[in-house]
Amino acid sequence: MRTALVCGAGGFIGSHLVRRLKTEGFWVRGVDLKQPEYSTSAADDFVRGDLRDPLLCRDIADRRFDEVYQLAADMGGAGFIFTGENDADIMHNSATINLNMLDAMKRAGIARVFYSSSACIYPERNQEDPDNPNCAEDSAYPAAPDSEYGWEKLFSERLFLAYARNHGMDVHIARYHNIFGPEGTWRGGREKAPAALCRKVAEAAEGGTVEIWGDGRQTRSFLFIDECLEGTTRLMRSEVSGPVNIGSDEMISINDLARMIAGFSGKRIDIRNIDGPTGVRGRNSDNRLIRASLGWAPGRPLAEGMRKTYDWIVSQLALAA
Repeated sequence: MRTALVCGAGGFIGSHLVRRLKTEGFWVRGVDLKQPEYSTSAADDFVRGDLRDPLLCRDIADRRFDEVYQLAADMGGAGFIFTGENDADIMHNSATINLNMLDAMKRAGIARVFYSSSACIYPERNQEDPDNPNCAEDSAYPAAPDSEYGWEKLFSERLFLAYARNHGMDVHIARYHNIFGPEGTWRGGREKAPAALCRKVAEAAEGGTVEIWGDGRQTRSFLFIDECLEGTTRLMRSEVSGPVNIGSDEMISINDLARMIAGFSGKRIDIRNIDGPTGVRGRNSDNRLIRASLGWAPGRPLAEGMRKTYDWIVSQLALAA
């Protein structure tokens, strides 16, 4: 039986990935500070612990797993990343996890490793035009991310690639672009735009108002969780090291995303744009490299995934009522 280790298995992407690996016949160990919030983990062995502890990392990497997925990080949406209040924790916690896990994997002789980086590594100067951002993989340097979260991710990309060169590890790196879907964080301050807007629309009355940070003309692309997992496992089992974008190239403004969600609700909703952290003006996945290297790229319409996410958040609000 093939074996896999998923670090960050209590998080949104990690918990979905564990389920995917189980359907493929893997024995899976999941590790995180917490269990998944909205469902029971499908992992055969779930270890609750802090990956900032190097001894824990050595304990969980106790065999030559066929696949290791390092998703664990200190992260959140714009309200968490761009205020500046969490910069030290973001950089320290995530870098410590990556340093510890790489050391533990080297000691255990683990070869095949996936690392989840982020589109936040791309230079701010290339994302000032909301209609024409440049997020090609080779545009990452000269480096100038717009957040400390992006700087840490870029450092860790180089860290994983250095271990690949010096210690013979088979490393695969993806730059994720705004992954969303059911069972993602949707309240509490760390939620990202799709979930936050779904919650705001669901809570609004007919004829009510939804507040959006910035002028709402800032653009993004959003990738549904199922396609994220498909891209992740394809990359992991390929000969491609990366970094490679895993994201949708269907770009939309934040105001238009809110209008799309309002359409699902059947309610008439007004938008009020207010001051708040927004990040770069435009970001969209450039999928030329992933098509050329893997013969695949995401293609599911944004509205399909957003409808599923909206319906799930409505169900969560009903449970909380």
